[in-house]
Amino acid sequence: MLNIHNLSISFQGEYLFEEITFKLSPGDRIGLIGKNGAGKSTMLKILAKELEPDSGQIAADKNLSIGFLKQDIDFVLGRTVLEESYEAFHDIKALEARMEEINHQLVERTDYESDGYHQIMVDLNEIQHQYEILGGYNYQGETEKILQGLGFKRNDFEKLTDTFSGGWRMRIELAKLLLQNNDILLLDEPTNHLDIESIIWLEGFLKNYPGAVVIVSHDKMFLDNVTNRTIEISLGRIYDYNKPYSKFLVLRKEIKDQQLATQKNQQKQIEQTEKLIEKFRAKASKATMAQSLIKKLDRIERIEVDEDDNAVMKLNFPVSIVPGKVVIEAHNISKNYDDVKVLKNIDLTIERDSKTAFVGQNGQGKSTLAKIIVGEIKYQGTLKLGHNVQIGYFAQNQAEYLDGNKTVLDTMIDAANEKNRSKVRDILGSFLFSGEEVDKYVRVLSGGERNRLALAKLLLQPLNVLVMDEPTNHLDIKSKNVLKDALKKFEGTLILVSHDRDFLQGLTNKVFEFKDYKIKEYLGDIDFYLQQRNVENLREVEKREVIKESPKESNKQSYEEQKKLKSLNNKLSNLESKINQLEKEIKEMDVDLATNYDKTVSNTAFFDSYQSKKSKLDKLMAEWEEVHEEIENI
Repeated sequence: MLNIHNLSISFQGEYLFEEITFKLSPGDRIGLIGKNGAGKSTMLKILAKELEPDSGQIAADKNLSIGFLKQDIDFVLGRTVLEESYEAFHDIKALEARMEEINHQLVERTDYESDGYHQIMVDLNEIQHQYEILGGYNYQGETEKILQGLGFKRNDFEKLTDTFSGGWRMRIELAKLLLQNNDILLLDEPTNHLDIESIIWLEGFLKNYPGAVVIVSHDKMFLDNVTNRTIEISLGRIYDYNKPYSKFLVLRKEIKDQQLATQKNQQKQIEQTEKLIEKFRAKASKATMAQSLIKKLDRIERIEVDEDDNAVMKLNFPVSIVPGKVVIEAHNISKNYDDVKVLKNIDLTIERDSKTAFVGQNGQGKSTLAKIIVGEIKYQGTLKLGHNVQIGYFAQNQAEYLDGNKTVLDTMIDAANEKNRSKVRDILGSFLFSGEEVDKYVRVLSGGERNRLALAKLLLQPLNVLVMDEPTNHLDIKSKNVLKDALKKFEGTLILVSHDRDFLQGLTNKVFEFKDYKIKEYLGDIDFYLQQRNVENLREVEKREVIKESPKESNKQSYEEQKKLKSLNNKLSNLESKINQLEKEIKEMDVDLATNYDKTVSNTAFFDSYQSKKSKLDKLMAEWEEVHEEIENI
């Protein structure tokens, strides 16, 4: 499918990776891992042919199609969700326009017996045939299915994309990619803006994807559930094993332990040989033997141990001044976005030095309340900050808060004051921005590098309250640990919005759960909260919230409803598997028809089979819609 041979690329004289070789095959679901700045996003850009390597070759199958989900996207304003999603079907839309043009001609013309009229009818027939081959009669239903899987409701379809946040726009872009049936999918942090239900749906979709998938993600559970192969980029090399993430880590450790043990044994042999050489050199009668041992020593291939990139940022949040006992006091806080209600009559008190977690399903108002606290958006109700409160805010989507046209250094200098401007380079160095890296433009930084820059900016302002919205998005595992250690040592007040249980463990002493426009307080850490909710992880909590939602007055489901729901979900999964298989078979037949038209046009059995599969697919799609509607009604 795709062969990468001796690929090298360097930036500012230093190799990001050098002479690496690997292959992508159908069915590969690869987790591309490595620390921030190791070159993961660069590798995806090279595979997508958006960036030329310095050297090496990429050999691809003919007509190979590649879809690329980037961290940052540009949208054309003025389109609805459906209109933007339909952009995935460029060829189909072009044929629709052509058919509309021909039908308009047919209405106006009256020369029914002329050669020109006959030619128009022939053209229309050919276009309609091509339209059917490309899936023109099914793409709208397929679009709606994918959008719903990614969390959109039917009443969202006709809304303008301008009205959605960056996270929801990212979902639209992901939907477009999934609709294109590309041979290779390149996904850069696809789960960052998805809620748990959408992540679980995406996991199921990718598991059944017939092509190759390359995923950059720091979500360990997602990688373990989806991938069957892991490629790590570290210090310019790659380590490639047919294992999902967690098993890859175990295997890498075992291999490194073996390398260390073998290297140790080899070193002992070398030392013994060197002692013999020194001993025999002193004796003329043993000179020949000494020379023989020297040659033997030269021939030994030294065993190398894989190096680890242990460079990590240094982070410490100093408290500016001590604030009053009550840091934040809010009463009757409500917030609507047009007709969408998010928060209703919220009362909240945050005391000095408390460590608070905001948890709950996406769209329940966690980020909204964080933005209200830091004064970013308007609201109804009253909110009062305590005496001497100085808030530092880390936003979820750093791309919207950093100027892409500034360099890293300029970004920091512009945020500094007279007292700390001289420390800017030292601060950047502690966040792994050294040498010429400070002259990089923000727009070329990876998501993890932007998050590091945003954290560095926080150190330039006086603060005693930290409000952080999903700070671990884009951060590699080591950077997450550094951030967690710094927040543990932070002597001020912390408010943390996060879905990451591992990150929250040991960090907070109070949890607010957001649900149905309200918040509920749990006086304990994240483990206490999960224990009270009788679940094992946040993923299960958020999944349950969706399953329990019902338009009925009561949210409680009977045992029979739960049993029926489970059966319907199993049926839906089975139908999706059959639909995926049939679509794959029809696509293969479409290729045969397009490439060997003269041969297949006279093959009656081929067309009978083709039409049979198309009819079966239509029935399965109709059945899928019925089952999906039943699930929605429970």
